[in-house]
Amino acid sequence: MSETWVRIATAIGAYAVFLLVEWTIRRTLSGLGRSALQASLRECTRTPLRWFAAMIVLRFAVGGVLPGPAAHLLTLALIGTGAWLLAGILIAVEHSVLSRLRVDERDNRHARRMQTQITLVRRVTVAAVAVVALGTMLMTFPAARAAGTSLLASAGVIGAIAAFAAQSLLSNVIAGLQIAFSDAIRLDDVVIAEGEWGRVEDITLTYLVVHVWDDRRLVIPTAHFMARPFENWTRREAALLGTVELDVDWAMPIERMREELRRMVDETDLWDRRVCVLQVTEAVHSVVRVRALVSAVDAPTLFDLRCLVREKLVAWINDNHPYAVPRLRTEHVRHIPTQDGHGEPDRLFGDTPDGRRRSHAFQ
Repeated sequence: MSETWVRIATAIGAYAVFLLVEWTIRRTLSGLGRSALQASLRECTRTPLRWFAAMIVLRFAVGGVLPGPAAHLLTLALIGTGAWLLAGILIAVEHSVLSRLRVDERDNRHARRMQTQITLVRRVTVAAVAVVALGTMLMTFPAARAAGTSLLASAGVIGAIAAFAAQSLLSNVIAGLQIAFSDAIRLDDVVIAEGEWGRVEDITLTYLVVHVWDDRRLVIPTAHFMARPFENWTRREAALLGTVELDVDWAMPIERMREELRRMVDETDLWDRRVCVLQVTEAVHSVVRVRALVSAVDAPTLFDLRCLVREKLVAWINDNHPYAVPRLRTEHVRHIPTQDGHGEPDRLFGDTPDGRRRSHAFQ
């Protein structure tokens, strides 16, 4: 009994020494300067490191005198805290790298691609660490080792059954890795998916989250997302072109309308001064279709600019050229009564000299 207490006291003393050394190292590093990696490691590994150190001290100090089940439980705790510490290191490295990426700039395509890849790789590695830790824990049980040996003999059958049962999950994981390294889509990209316009808010190994313009979240399985066409408005650059179409009367002075468009976009900061064009795209039936083409630095700014141009053009037409508002024209055809009391149009035979003579003879 006295030997057990000596071991426990030794474990407590060793752990106290560890805490003192850890505190000293942290204070020394803080005095030398604070980097992003250092701050991330301090935040993500402080708790798992202390638990892992405590498990190591207990395992080597009192593990030999503990009963069998207690010693086995201590071994499982050591494996679990070690996996927790390794996952914390991976997360800290991810945060450190992501903190150096400038995603708040206008042209942030490269930064967003790196952010997507680093995030997905970190999730894959953390999941792998968890699986390996769980497998290591199971292998500490003699029954699990015997079962594992027998399962290896039938690995082909088990693999086929597992692949069939988890084909949906595996397809989503493979699609997630494809998204990470194909550069087809990145975090914060502006997309139109499933008929909804929004920004890519999160990408995991199994699903993708689109933040829709009205604050809804559209959750799409990655395999389903990659199997369907989608629009990526910011794959190459954030700057975009947008159109505003209006139907006006044939009497509209197009050149004045073009000058007014140029004047109104010059007065707003929403326009990036790249493209400002007004063209007549159709002139059929009773209206003329006019299209204004403008440009902006990104999709939200472009939407606001299109709304502004549409509102100001409508107001300008109503205030300065109300006669050019689209209208429906009708023509009244005069009827000439005949002997039976019915009428026939005066242009029944055509509005030509010969037709008028024939119409007069008919009447």
